[in-house]
Amino acid sequence: MKFLLTIYGNEEIWGSYSKEEFEALIAADAEFQREIRESGEFVSVEGLTDPANARTVKIREGVPVVTDGPYLESKEYLASFFVLDCENLDRAVEIAAKYPTAKTTGVEVWPLMEAGGTDV
Repeated sequence: MKFLLTIYGNEEIWGSYSKEEFEALIAADAEFQREIRESGEFVSVEGLTDPANARTVKIREGVPVVTDGPYLESKEYLASFFVLDCENLDRAVEIAAKYPTAKTTGVEVWPLMEAGGTDV
C-alpha cells in the first residue's frame, strides 16, 4: 500500500532554531531517509520551494485565473512530501511519527488510491 507523508514548514518555528538546532534537524531528516530506504519502504521524496514561488489556478467563466502562491490562512505550508510503500496504515503512521517535525508541525499520512482510482 502506498502512502503520502506531507511535511509542513513554518518559518516562525524554523527561524527560532539556532544554527546547531537546524543542523541537527537536517541530520535527523537524513537519518530518517536512510532508515526508510534501508527498510525498502521509500518510494520518493520531493521538497517544495518557497510558497511565494507557487501559483494557484482557478477557472472562472471558462478562463484560467492565476494568482501568486497559495492563500495561506496559517503560518504552516506544505514544504515537502514522501511517498512510501508500506504494509498498512499503522506502519505508515509509525514511520511518520519518526519524522523530526512530527514534534512541532506534525506529519499528515494519506493513503494513496490504487491504479484505477480505487481506495486501498
